Amino acid sequence: MASSFDKYQKRKLISSYISVVISIALVLFLLGCLGLLVINSKKVADHFKEQVVMTIYLNDTAKEVEVNQLKKSLAMADYTKDALYVSKEEAAEFMKAETGEDFMDFVGYNPLKNSIDVHLKADFVTTEQLTEITEDLSNKAFIEEIRYDNDLVELMNDNVKKITFWVLIISGLFTLIAVLLINSSIRLAVYSKRFIIKTMQMVGATKSFIRRPFIWKSVQLGIIGALVALAGMAVVLYYLDITFPELELLKNTVLIAGLFVGIFVLGILITWISTFIATQRFLNLKTDHLYY
Repeated sequence: MASSFDKYQKRKLISSYISVVISIALVLFLLGCLGLLVINSKKVADHFKEQVVMTIYLNDTAKEVEVNQLKKSLAMADYTKDALYVSKEEAAEFMKAETGEDFMDFVGYNPLKNSIDVHLKADFVTTEQLTEITEDLSNKAFIEEIRYDNDLVELMNDNVKKITFWVLIISGLFTLIAVLLINSSIRLAVYSKRFIIKTMQMVGATKSFIRRPFIWKSVQLGIIGALVALAGMAVVLYYLDITFPELELLKNTVLIAGLFVGIFVLGILITWISTFIATQRFLNLKTDHLYY
């Protein structure tokens, strides 16, 4: 009979430990994923900014030397990510492929212009920078027109600021929730041992002696939970890197390593502090209050 009761108690204890580990792992995993988002938010925003195209249309009278000089100056400019020359013939072929019709059959000639499509570096995709670049390039007589979607640029920059602000707010809120959830799980685990704590105290054990095994066990659970969370984060990061290779998520090795270490340390710290506070609370309780 005693053996059956002991097995029941052991199963109950293991079940309690597993639930604590799962709670810690899930909370740290979600917190880590949010951390990955924060770390890579600028890179994601920069990726979308660099999709904005500034098209420089050239006069038909533009000389080959002038065009080549312009291409070289654009390639060397600080604001250029890449520049692609598109001849009027290539533009006509592209439009034909897009519409499925040859518009030159109707107009009798090719009205399109030779152009250069410029993708700017993310830091230069602002209304002020684009205006300055446009004014500088417009001084060249052989450039007929420069076009870009200014409304899109303004909308994109406004949205990036809003998203960054809310991501920071959510990160802070999520960190607080993570601490509270893990603390709650640890307190429940310690609560089930409150009579053992009081018994040890009554036979003369010091508070530090009583706390030590509880803290060590909680730290072990925190380490296991953190390792599970880190494994999940690694899988998510690997999947995202394969799905969106252009973002080069794995190039931020220092920040990612720092995040992984931070999550691991956080798992240990929260469990240590939560267990210390929980055991201290029951150590200070009177025996009569243990039943409430």
